[in-house]
Amino acid sequence: MADTFSRIYVQIVFVVKGRRNLISEDWEDDLFKYITGIVKNKGQLLIAINGMLNHIHILIGMKPTLCLSDLVREIKKSSNEFINNNLLIDGKFYWQDGFGAFSYSHTDLKNVIRYIENQKQHHQKQTFKSEFINLLEEFNIPFNNDYLFEF
Repeated sequence: MADTFSRIYVQIVFVVKGRRNLISEDWEDDLFKYITGIVKNKGQLLIAINGMLNHIHILIGMKPTLCLSDLVREIKKSSNEFINNNLLIDGKFYWQDGFGAFSYSHTDLKNVIRYIENQKQHHQKQTFKSEFINLLEEFNIPFNNDYLFEF
């Protein structure tokens, strides 16, 4: 076989430091477009992106040419600079350390895309903490509640 053929679907979730409500609807589309550009420039496929005031969800079709941690580090670093350089908030913006990553099969994509697209409606019924713990439990990822979130 002369080449590598794969597509790995991953939902990435990360949070504003302290889970502060700093992502404004006034500029979230610009942030999402900026993050889309980062992902594309790294040779990956951004499938869906959306979020709330304090966190974002990104669904990516990854190629094995890049380490997921490196991609998330670049997304967080560059988008942090984008927010701060454009003075989109009063004070300094920072993402919380760490992230969640959850893999899906190709047949799951429609449901995951719908879930990400409907974040605002979803969070009228469920908090981020509850949502994230449900994801960890659904994917059978062990965690210590004492160390789950920074404040």
